[in-house]
Amino acid sequence: EALPDAITHAAQAMVSSLLNGNKILCCGNGGSATNSQQFVSCLLNRFETERPSLPAMALTADNTTLTAVANDYHYQEIFSKQVRAFGQPGDILLAISTSGNSKNVTKAMEAAVTRDMTIIALTGKDGGEMAGLLGENDVEIRIPSHRTARIHEVHMVTLHCLCDLIDQVLFPAHEE
Repeated sequence: EALPDAITHAAQAMVSSLLNGNKILCCGNGGSATNSQQFVSCLLNRFETERPSLPAMALTADNTTLTAVANDYHYQEIFSKQVRAFGQPGDILLAISTSGNSKNVTKAMEAAVTRDMTIIALTGKDGGEMAGLLGENDVEIRIPSHRTARIHEVHMVTLHCLCDLIDQVLFPAHEE
């Protein structure tokens, strides 16, 4: 019952940000990194219908940056340094973690707060540390499961729902 409301609220926040000329930054580890990159691909390219590209960036995609930051600083900083470099007030950080406790993702969330960004957190289990970092304008979409594989699967479906809702609002003439 809470999932549809959270997904709708997250989509509305993304649409508002995009309409104001902002962008969506995404991060996660492992399967969550895969989900992050798939979501960005759907925004930059298209989801189900032809439409203009939307500004989104997967903070997981640049291996040179990731390994340089991990080597020179700490793995926990791989996303937060990028958020501080690219994030602007009004942008969205889509932070994905099945446990809600990925330290590099929570550090990215902390950096997003300093950049006056809205955070949308995709979590599972009990929401972990990420749930406690959210402000009143942020959104948590928590999958009520303790099984990592199921959480990843529902995260992907959730991300497709977000793509669909964004497209419906921004490009109603493109609907089939």
